[in-house]
Amino acid sequence: MYIKAGDTVAIIAGSDQFATDKKGNKTRKTGRVLKVYTKTERVLVEGVNKIKKHQRPTQADDKGGIIEKEAPIHVSNVALLDPKTGKPTRVYYQVVDGKKVRFATKSKTQIDK
Repeated sequence: MYIKAGDTVAIIAGSDQFATDKKGNKTRKTGRVLKVYTKTERVLVEGVNKIKKHQRPTQADDKGGIIEKEAPIHVSNVALLDPKTGKPTRVYYQVVDGKKVRFATKSKTQIDK
């Protein structure tokens, strides 16, 4: 999988794809990847795909109620942001100094240091 935890990604598909500002301009939602689920090919993105969960009071959290949390989103619905241009890009790999390194396709910029 070409996305790792800590990467900044843009949402390119789905109902949670755009954010609208006060003027009505649409911009793509972006966020940092918190966790990667390799078996189900999903990623947990910070601030995206929020769901509401009804939480029962427990000994650890004595106050229950409705909490908001992020839900995993499929990896095909996100694209890595190019470090140079800030736009969504694809990723390719090259071997540099004996290590497999990720590069942004649009600007040919190295992603991994």
